[in-house]
Amino acid sequence: MGEIGHNGGPSLEAGASWRRHCWTSARAALLPTLPIEVVRLRVKRAKALGLDYKTYAGVRAATGHDVVAFLFSSNALRVSLVRPAMPEARAAKLAEVTCGRLALVVAPLTPGMVEAANPVLDGVSPAPYALAGFGEMRDRLRAALGKVPSDQVILVGDLGLERDWCAAGRLAGYLPAERYFG
Repeated sequence: MGEIGHNGGPSLEAGASWRRHCWTSARAALLPTLPIEVVRLRVKRAKALGLDYKTYAGVRAATGHDVVAFLFSSNALRVSLVRPAMPEARAAKLAEVTCGRLALVVAPLTPGMVEAANPVLDGVSPAPYALAGFGEMRDRLRAALGKVPSDQVILVGDLGLERDWCAAGRLAGYLPAERYFG
């Protein structure tokens, strides 16, 4: 047991059930048990963000940070050249959110057009081009976020190409629009 490179776990000579018990116990000891007050605060925060607790807790666990903003694609907001204002139900949900509400608009939409029609948004920027390289995507996302830390922002999108923006911008996570606005 005292050999170089030994990790201090159960010996391989022990039975499989004993090894499973030892590793399960060790794993449980590593995971913190949150006090009920902390859980209640996090459930309340998830509700204020318009998220279910499971999604919010997953983002917190993955990044170690709270969510400070959402980044919505124009597709997720259901805006277009014909109707630059988002549907009332989506605008109402965003009005209740207690963090930053940013948007990326896909051409031919312009940021000014969408921003004027949707005063609930805190900022609107042009989205990366559909076939943009990783570096260009990163630069566009960084410009859209400004001083907001990217690992504290959740991207809400509606197309498969938008999922790549999450990796390029090193964002906290991606949510399909139907799941968020559902």
